[in-house]
Amino acid sequence: MAIKFYAPLWGNTLPFEAFCKNVKEAGYDGVEMDLPWENKQKDGLLDILKDHGLELIGQYFQSFETNPKAHLDSYEKYLNHLIAAAPILINCQTGKDFFDFQDNLPLFKLADRLSKESGIPITHETHRGKCLFAAPIAKKYLENLSELRICLDISHWCNVHESLLEDQEDVVNLAISRTDHIHSRIGHAEGPQVNDPRAPEWKDALSAHLNWWDKVVQRHKEQNTTLTINTEFGPLPYMPSIPFTEMPIANQWDINVYMMNLLKERYSQH
Repeated sequence: MAIKFYAPLWGNTLPFEAFCKNVKEAGYDGVEMDLPWENKQKDGLLDILKDHGLELIGQYFQSFETNPKAHLDSYEKYLNHLIAAAPILINCQTGKDFFDFQDNLPLFKLADRLSKESGIPITHETHRGKCLFAAPIAKKYLENLSELRICLDISHWCNVHESLLEDQEDVVNLAISRTDHIHSRIGHAEGPQVNDPRAPEWKDALSAHLNWWDKVVQRHKEQNTTLTINTEFGPLPYMPSIPFTEMPIANQWDINVYMMNLLKERYSQH
């Protein structure tokens, strides 16, 4: 098997060229990001990625429409836009938490069709506010859609269920069995992101996430498939700040590189 690591564009404030230089030097395989609509700007970003030997994971998060039909139309437009750039994977924050099952279902069916037509894998993220926002809700989709593959950002479920999911082992294992992409952020009972995973007070949360990811890695090892990981600790407001200053209390880039190196060392024998 292979494990590849991707840096999030989310939170970057550097010129894209400088960002990509840092990404490559840090040891990442690529970048997870959305793409602008303007062709010249989009092509310029893709050229910079190529110049630095970095792969692209396309990112869709723009699930803003509250009308299911308008939402589906927009979803198709964004997916086709990303597919045209030939990323190695597209990761989607699909649907809305307040849509019912029948309203979210066409989104998955559309993504599955476009994935098969293009040959580009599409994963669906376990993200708050989206259709896979909670473990028991995601279970219904996973049980009814055999083709559904996910991005496991289990930090959101820790926050939603106000726990480290000790009482939901069955559905967590089901989700793990469908995971092709990971967002390796550490969540906790009261939030989707600990302030710094290196701090000893978060050892239980870190251990829980590592144990979940170990199971994902083991499954990919058994199947000899590629696993992709985005070290997606985020900026403000995910990153806590000092009151009245909006100064982050830790460095997002340093934490993400730390997570990449931690996981590279942990899985170096796989």
